[in-house]
Amino acid sequence: MSGSIEAVVETLDPIAKRLLPPEIPKGTLVPLKTVLELREGLALCQVYVTRAPQKCTFGVFEVAKRIAGNDGARNLPHLRRCIKPADLPPHLKTAFVNEGNGRSIHMAKSQWLYIVLGPKTELPYEELEKALRAVDGIGEEVWLGEITVPLLAPSSQAQAHMWSHEFWQTIYRKSNPLGPHPSTVQRMETAVARDAAVWIALAQQTAKKAQKAGMGEPIGAVIIKRTIPRRSDSGKSNAAKQAGAKKGACTQKEADDDEGSDDWNADNSDGDGMTSFAELTNSMKQLDVSQSTTQPQSNLKAKSDSKETTQIVAIAGDARWHKHGCFGDTGNPMAHAALRAISMVAQKLVRSENRPESEEQIMEFECFQDKPLLNDEQLVFDIDHPSPDGYLCHDLELYLSHEPCTMCSMGILHSRMGRVVFGRRMPLTGGMTSEDRASGICGDSGICEGSCGGGQGLGLHYRKELNWTLLGWEWEADSPDSLPLDPHIHA
Repeated sequence: MSGSIEAVVETLDPIAKRLLPPEIPKGTLVPLKTVLELREGLALCQVYVTRAPQKCTFGVFEVAKRIAGNDGARNLPHLRRCIKPADLPPHLKTAFVNEGNGRSIHMAKSQWLYIVLGPKTELPYEELEKALRAVDGIGEEVWLGEITVPLLAPSSQAQAHMWSHEFWQTIYRKSNPLGPHPSTVQRMETAVARDAAVWIALAQQTAKKAQKAGMGEPIGAVIIKRTIPRRSDSGKSNAAKQAGAKKGACTQKEADDDEGSDDWNADNSDGDGMTSFAELTNSMKQLDVSQSTTQPQSNLKAKSDSKETTQIVAIAGDARWHKHGCFGDTGNPMAHAALRAISMVAQKLVRSENRPESEEQIMEFECFQDKPLLNDEQLVFDIDHPSPDGYLCHDLELYLSHEPCTMCSMGILHSRMGRVVFGRRMPLTGGMTSEDRASGICGDSGICEGSCGGGQGLGLHYRKELNWTLLGWEWEADSPDSLPLDPHIHA
């Protein structure tokens, strides 16, 4: 372990430390591109431009505004409306200098400007030309040019610089019209990057244990709760808080119950001789007592509130082959690792409400398989939810060994997960990434006879037309994860 990883591990609670693998490989977080960034980032349109003396620019603007209307004349805010002849992109400068009185206009001390009028579809050519002739100072010789420009604003400074050379001078306003705001991504990436390697390694370890136990494929999931200083930990949005403040404060339900967990199949445990949950809980209590004897409670609270903390909420391996019954060659799709982890979070929330236990129904087959099957799963499952007053997985983070399939991606979305990080991309079956699927990934195996290639990624991590958006990253490890998985498998 590197020094930074060791520092992160030291801040974890005893249970989390006990679960972690001995080796935690390094890697890099790569933000996922949205569907719009990949499919519409280069959408182009045709616009009219003209050239006029600087003193006539206001009159030219008024003409465009009168013909196209306010929206039509201003719907390209990422383009500079006026630029000097010397600032034209090279290809436009070469084309315009030879048209009309272009040579005299392109002189070093020229007082003329090139002006963007608006989209071609909003400005009839004859009407525009006639109106420009009436502008004082332009004269009878009205020049109108047609250029191609990006329809949407750039999503980075580098892209704006490139477009300024290829199309027209472009402005980057530190925003991203095609995805989450860059400042939001950067702020959360800074927090996630500190310990992402830890949780990805834990997800991969769980994946191996699930495969070894015969439960399912080598796929694992870890859900954590991150508490950032000076940020509310209630799991509710600011809007919900404001509404609650107007209606009166609601009393929070306590989750101090010591309800025992349901029986689970010991034959499917990983059997690694792990310290019991009771022993670890006692060690945590002893740690709290020793600290309280040396420091005042007020100082302890102030110190804890100033530090970022993380807690494991759920951990789950894939269980598609555990009593899979009649699901055939693909196994039980309801027992994928992501869905099992989300269901365990839901069970914790129900448990925190102190609901009376209902009689367990005897079923021939339990399709969801959302009870703990591994020792690691049981250990985390017995810990109470850190913020039981929120909605399911609101503001939680999900770490996966593999990119989730379309079904799991929609489940993650509807659970109101805040952030998702996955280790290995699944180009044929994954639902989080937006890139076009690889057509030649199957090679010459002859398994699918070319029927699985092609298609477009869904990019479900950030889709504004859906009722929730979450931030997503891919974890590029410095070394292979040793979790081979057939590209046709739905993780």
